[in-house]
Amino acid sequence: MVLIIDPQVSGVAGNMFIGAFIDLGANQEKIVEVIKTYGEYFGKIDVKIEKKLKAGIMTTYAQIKAEDNNKARHYHDIIENLDMITQKHYPENEKIHKTIQLTKKIFKTIADAECKAHNMSIDKIHFHEVGNTDAVCDVIGSAYAYYDLKLDDEKIYSLPVATGYGSVNTQHGILPVPAPAVANILSHTPVHTGEAECELATPTGSAILVNITDEYIESTPTIVDMKIGYGAGAKDLKILNALRLIHATSMTPKDTITVLETNVDTLTGEVLGSLFDTMLSEGARDISITPTIMKKNRPGHIIKIICKNKDAEHLCDVLIKHTGTLGVRIIPTLHRSAITRKNVESKITIEDKTYPVNFKIGYTDDKIIKCTPEYEDIKKISKITNLTIQQLTTLAIKQYEGEE
Repeated sequence: MVLIIDPQVSGVAGNMFIGAFIDLGANQEKIVEVIKTYGEYFGKIDVKIEKKLKAGIMTTYAQIKAEDNNKARHYHDIIENLDMITQKHYPENEKIHKTIQLTKKIFKTIADAECKAHNMSIDKIHFHEVGNTDAVCDVIGSAYAYYDLKLDDEKIYSLPVATGYGSVNTQHGILPVPAPAVANILSHTPVHTGEAECELATPTGSAILVNITDEYIESTPTIVDMKIGYGAGAKDLKILNALRLIHATSMTPKDTITVLETNVDTLTGEVLGSLFDTMLSEGARDISITPTIMKKNRPGHIIKIICKNKDAEHLCDVLIKHTGTLGVRIIPTLHRSAITRKNVESKITIEDKTYPVNFKIGYTDDKIIKCTPEYEDIKKISKITNLTIQQLTTLAIKQYEGEE
């Protein structure tokens, strides 16, 4: 499966992503719950999800009304609050923890863009429009919906972004469209002005887009089985003011990845063990550590990480920080042939009790060639039933294949 972001006409905004994700099937009630849980720490909020006609097209509109309790925040204040709220309300929720990791990356993108625009360090920069409560809600809601739809396992493309043109009124005065922060965020993204004399691409929406997009394209690739979601913008314009997301099956399953490698000979087993969770939580697709013999016959390890191309630089920084290595080899854009994959929610039955289990399913020519239950789900059931991991894995696969 692939997701194609189509901002060619309407641009991008945070609440438009939320609406479009819900239109594609993300859990509306849970998204609203998560938005309120985090947003209410930053100010008073009211969230309303409704269907709305835009240029004759039915869309989903995520309206977030907020009264901010602090007009200017530092970047680190936002990050610390996100961690505090997560620890208090969702200490063991894996989907929430992924959501917060992505949220932090999005706000880091915004912070870097603001720092560049104002020539200030990240410790001194204040967030104004993009640090308000509604922006926090937009980012949290979009990031949660992204993981709720399991889009982190899929290839995400973006078509060129319409920025709008004219001028916009900000805390710093009247600025040209796209505003400096937006221009910085989209500096490596294909853009055009579009047809509307107003701001179409917001800092929040732009930062979400660049952090989830794997590849930028000029036209839609060959796809089938399309499902389309529309996320409405607030304004009524002469254009269709709605972000379009196309979820489909790709006819070209080949993919590209980046491989990171480094050799280390000074790390303890505890550090190497913790590295797995650290790198996966930061966006790595896979990690392996292989024992080796290094110069002067010293025992060491080769750390190899597979990641999406867009995450390579970030993961290099994380790897250097946590290992102290002096260099990381980057092997870019390796081609791999990948079978069609999808995540499926199912259940297994044990002594008349049912337990939820997520499966990773691999297909070739519509035939299942791989069926793997999620380890974390199996581990939880093992603690409840006292059955071994191996017993539960075999049982889960047998029951799932029996249902097909």
